[in-house]
Amino acid sequence: MDIEIELLPESERKDLPSSSNLSFGKHFSDHMFLMGYKADTGWHNARIVPYGNFSLDPASACLHYGQAIFEGLKAYRGKDDKIRLFRAVENMDRLNHSAWRMCMPQVDKDELLQAIKTLIQIEKRWVPGAKGTSLYARPFMIATEAFLGVRPAKEYLLSVILSPVGAYYVEGFNPVKIFVTDKYVRAVSGGVGEAKTAGNYAASLMASEKAKELGFTQVLWLDAAERRYVEEVGTMNIFFFLEDAIVTPELSGSILPGITRDSVLRLARGWGLKVEERPITINEVLEKAKNKALKECFGTGTAAVISPVGALYYKGENYSVNGGKTGDLAQRFFDEITGLQYGEREDAYGWMDII
Repeated sequence: MDIEIELLPESERKDLPSSSNLSFGKHFSDHMFLMGYKADTGWHNARIVPYGNFSLDPASACLHYGQAIFEGLKAYRGKDDKIRLFRAVENMDRLNHSAWRMCMPQVDKDELLQAIKTLIQIEKRWVPGAKGTSLYARPFMIATEAFLGVRPAKEYLLSVILSPVGAYYVEGFNPVKIFVTDKYVRAVSGGVGEAKTAGNYAASLMASEKAKELGFTQVLWLDAAERRYVEEVGTMNIFFFLEDAIVTPELSGSILPGITRDSVLRLARGWGLKVEERPITINEVLEKAKNKALKECFGTGTAAVISPVGALYYKGENYSVNGGKTGDLAQRFFDEITGLQYGEREDAYGWMDII
């Protein structure tokens, strides 16, 4: 891919935010990547330019028919000052799967990954060095063809923006409280739940706001058909340590196939732990929470990595998990994955990509 590069003069570049006080998704670097698509010419005009506003026709298809997808991956600065990406190829694969599901054009994953690396190299001063911080890369694609009518668009814009981030949840690595909803649903089997598309997150907002009003961090979704089977948390896949097995809902088409989820499963099997990907009802989870057979619960995702769950709230009743404390297993996964991301542990799986 030939990339045209237009850089801001040094004097016009932003001051860096303090690494000690980074929130999530509030600050953005000086430059972004852009690339256009037309059905008759394919992808074209790849460029890195100063961060700025888009100009869109009011009839752009993304504004009316929801053709919008995105990804999220992180660059980490290790103690050796090297910058590493975690399982970036898998993010490119998932972007293409989302594009396929939403009738959007595929991208050459190697070329896009190289474009992301080039952008990060240009913006390397934005990669914070404090433990627990990283540079979040957000590739996304929107339909830009101006028309009103229900069909796949013929024109698209792909962009990558960068944001230095700290912990996703204000609790950091401390246990979060999860609200289990049986009123609202996020996705249904046969729908677009397995795609990382904007509409899935819009669908989650009502329940998330209700949960926050009650003092909970996130929502745990149940299946749309029976409201019995556990699916995922709003921003994470979910895991339960039940008796002697690590259990997570199987991918059914309505659950996002998380890359951190897959990493946990591969690590667990490599450590010789018993792993089950299967349907699991909320009643089974809560019954085992009552009799202490639910030893731990934690979420997994790019934003939070591993997020211990200290309590589940369902139908007016609170269920404590592990006394509201972080469990040894969640801690082990967190230490292993973050150790890999910051270059402190051996990369036995070949997951890290040094820029």
